[in-house]
Amino acid sequence: MPSRRQERMSRVIKEAVSDIINNHMQDPRIEGFISITEVRMEPDLKSAEVFLSIMAGNEAKQQLTFKAIQHAAGHIQALLGDYVKARFCPHLYFHWDERLKKTMETLKLIDEVSKEFKTDSEQK
Repeated sequence: MPSRRQERMSRVIKEAVSDIINNHMQDPRIEGFISITEVRMEPDLKSAEVFLSIMAGNEAKQQLTFKAIQHAAGHIQALLGDYVKARFCPHLYFHWDERLKKTMETLKLIDEVSKEFKTDSEQK
């Protein structure tokens, strides 16, 4: 279970990285809606795993966006230093989180089934 300090640092990093990616990145490869879904801090606060959800036009654009963010990890970490008031800035490891995509697909399937159910009940 993470300590309060880890949770607090995770929140700061989540907000900061989201702001950096959405407002301070000029890379044309970064497209679509990018959301930081989770940040997991190591107990020593020296590294953090950042989970990203990317909603872009297609799978290829999503992969290109993720690769651009991974490529800019050093730049993002340097900008993060302005947000984090600590002895050192944690090293960031980015991971692609597909939970949001799977949730959207599930909701779409539920919507389709409910429409079919409504049309079946109307025909009776």
